[in-house]
Amino acid sequence: MEMSELRALLTPEGLALLDEVGLIESTTDVARTVSRLRAAGHSPDLVSAVVGQAHLRSRATTKFGAFGARMLFTRAGLEQATRLAVAARHAQRIRSAGVTHVADLGCGIGGDALAFAGAGLDVLAVDADEVTSVIAAYNLAPFGDSAVVRHGTAESTLSSVAESGAVWMDPARRTAGHSETRRVSADDYSPSLDWAFDVAARRPTGIKLGPAHDRDALPDDGEAQWVSADGSVVELVVWSGALAREGVRRAALVIRGERSHELTSNGDADDVPTRDLGAFLHEPDGAVIRARLIGDVARSLDAGMLDEHIAYLTSDAAVTSPFVQSFRVRETMPANPKAISAVLKANGIGRLEIKKRGVDIDPAAFRKKLTLRGDEEATLILVRVGDQRRAILADRVPAVG
Repeated sequence: MEMSELRALLTPEGLALLDEVGLIESTTDVARTVSRLRAAGHSPDLVSAVVGQAHLRSRATTKFGAFGARMLFTRAGLEQATRLAVAARHAQRIRSAGVTHVADLGCGIGGDALAFAGAGLDVLAVDADEVTSVIAAYNLAPFGDSAVVRHGTAESTLSSVAESGAVWMDPARRTAGHSETRRVSADDYSPSLDWAFDVAARRPTGIKLGPAHDRDALPDDGEAQWVSADGSVVELVVWSGALAREGVRRAALVIRGERSHELTSNGDADDVPTRDLGAFLHEPDGAVIRARLIGDVARSLDAGMLDEHIAYLTSDAAVTSPFVQSFRVRETMPANPKAISAVLKANGIGRLEIKKRGVDIDPAAFRKKLTLRGDEEATLILVRVGDQRRAILADRVPAVG
């Protein structure tokens, strides 16, 4: 969003028009609304701002729920924002550490700061981009003086932040400026990671990174927490000082709906031995895999590894765990379309979910080679076991909430 568009929007008339338009979900509705508003005599800047925000608000519900319908966004800011359910858990951690105020250095559109303020923390939210900081100020306005927004850099602001407070940073998720394009490289950190990790060594800090961040580049003395939400690994947070838990260096936080479960360890877990495929196959949650805590989950389930290089577990008994998705095995076969189609036909399977791990197969292209006919459904798991490619026909076991 350009500043001229934001100025046109942030007027009583502009905001009233945005409320009147409501949510816009499809590109067809975008074009139709643009034509209607232009025909009504509204300026190009206002039309662009209103239609853009109405479309972004419709997409924001997955992260912000009902709050998204009253917020303002940039496209990049929405893509990079923390889900509110995740940010709320971060806020609770900060409160539990006895901290009362937090500086959000690089606040974006204010997603994390919303959760911090909502948890009763005093918040200083700062962003280097003027447009983004104005949007954050709008989103945080309901919290009054307890949430202050500034336009500035993290580096220039830190000296004015009380050392008794916590620092929150999201350096991996933005580049300078308010471009609506995604960052082009993982090296585009602002502030730099060296600076961020130096701050973390001196102050209670949470640093949000992408979940695939190089593990070897993480500080040795921090707590690394991988977070998944409703089946997707969404972030890695490095915690330091009073925000890091004693004896915890690796953690996997699994959030499903309003419930959460966490696995913690003082380091990477040792793997368990491999074993032959049993009656059940278990797929560890992505946060567990990233945190390298598969071995701890396996031992808790009395399960073994299907292959020492593949993140699948297997057992003979049914298990209940929020850290895995379980599948009841029907039968196995070679991973070739002819053999698989014969089994699918014999079982009357017409709807098929295809998963793969350790094999160079395009599931969409592979599906076209299969014969699907019938009213039954199942999951086909294509996996490498040793030096063989195998296909496992299975049924999903309902996940633990």
